[in-house]
Amino acid sequence: MTSPYPHGISLGEATRTWGRIAALSFGGPAGQIAVMHRILVEEKRWIGETRFLHALNYCMMLPGPEAQQLAIYLGWLLHRTRGGLIAGALFVLPGFLAILALSFVYVLLGTVPLVTGLFFGLKAAVLAIVVQAVVRLGARALRQPVMRAIAVMAFLAIFLLDAPFPLIVLGAGLTGWLGGRSGNRAFASSGHDDARGSLFADRHAALGEALPDHARPGLRWSLGIGATMLLLWLGPVAALVLLLGPDNVFARIAVFFAELAMLSFGGAYAVLAYVAQEAVQTLGWLRPQEMLDGLAMAETTPGPLIMVVQFVGFLAAFRHAGPLEPLLAASLGAVLTCWVTFLPCFLWIFAGAPFIERLRGHAALSAALTAITAAVAGVILDLALWFAIHTLFGAVHTLRFGPIALDLPIWSSLDPAAAALAAGAAIGLFRFRLGVLPVLLGCAAVGAIYRLVG
Repeated sequence: MTSPYPHGISLGEATRTWGRIAALSFGGPAGQIAVMHRILVEEKRWIGETRFLHALNYCMMLPGPEAQQLAIYLGWLLHRTRGGLIAGALFVLPGFLAILALSFVYVLLGTVPLVTGLFFGLKAAVLAIVVQAVVRLGARALRQPVMRAIAVMAFLAIFLLDAPFPLIVLGAGLTGWLGGRSGNRAFASSGHDDARGSLFADRHAALGEALPDHARPGLRWSLGIGATMLLLWLGPVAALVLLLGPDNVFARIAVFFAELAMLSFGGAYAVLAYVAQEAVQTLGWLRPQEMLDGLAMAETTPGPLIMVVQFVGFLAAFRHAGPLEPLLAASLGAVLTCWVTFLPCFLWIFAGAPFIERLRGHAALSAALTAITAAVAGVILDLALWFAIHTLFGAVHTLRFGPIALDLPIWSSLDPAAAALAAGAAIGLFRFRLGVLPVLLGCAAVGAIYRLVG
């Protein structure tokens, strides 16, 4: 059957390919982007190298998971709106189903030694993985003294002063914008290097190098699709607040994660520092150890790492079910969380992608992104310390000096087994350069054996 699209790629073939990419999307955004690059550029040759990187750079400027946004963008570029919807939805579907199933296991069987052992091992591995993320991001983003200074200031702001993550992002972005406008070379962006590979020219790709007709700027189309997505995103949030009241758990979930979707620059690890700060310490939806368990789920399942917020929404609704059956409330909380978190990705792409060429070479915007990335390195360092304290130690005490609050571990509460597992995971990642999934599975197996035997 002849494809109705000029490039000859049928929507059915594309759907199967996006399903394959979704099933293989382990390892965080770097691994997910690499999978997309290998399949779409190197194997299928649907997209050229330059166009792929141009789309990626645009997605890096947006809040939210850049890998999912890249999938939406490329799906839209190949098959218009339907292609973007299919690519974006399939990208998160496997992870959503996997974490939902694991969440049920967690609340129903969480005290079984085998289950507690698996999560014990996974948390130790996650600590090493977060440290690896700090090292990788720092090596790429902190090459200039001014960027290192921004990272230090961001770390001190969140570690000592509990400064809100959105405020840190906005401050860093404003600093970068002003630095870029001034022409200071210290704020120049070096681009994104997660998808490097063989230089396959756009003109040889199925899509070609010319801009497809449906991808040409159209204000009417962008306003229409943008308004539709905005209504689908914020309509349920407003309805829940008005019908149930602002203090209802579903209204709080909707508002909190809708705000998070607008301010989630810098990747999942940076966002998790803010989620941990608010969901654990302020809202009291879950405990620190449970936050670590949720991240372990996200690390071991396909899809964006930010999918951990689904587990947060699940537990929040489970514990504040009201008149609903707890597991039903938890399931609705998980669906609601994912809806308000991931639907904006479609909005940013559909409304902005037709005008992407206008963003090329925008020095001030690139400088703002570079400064935000530097600040994110400091925020992730705070997250690594938070994870270390709550993974390796059984007790913590807080010292306060005016506005400064310093959480310090009680050294006598150190868990030698957790420390040994975390050290082993770090050796596997840094010394032997093992992949994330083998390290996670290995630590989970060791943790399960330790709990069963001990």
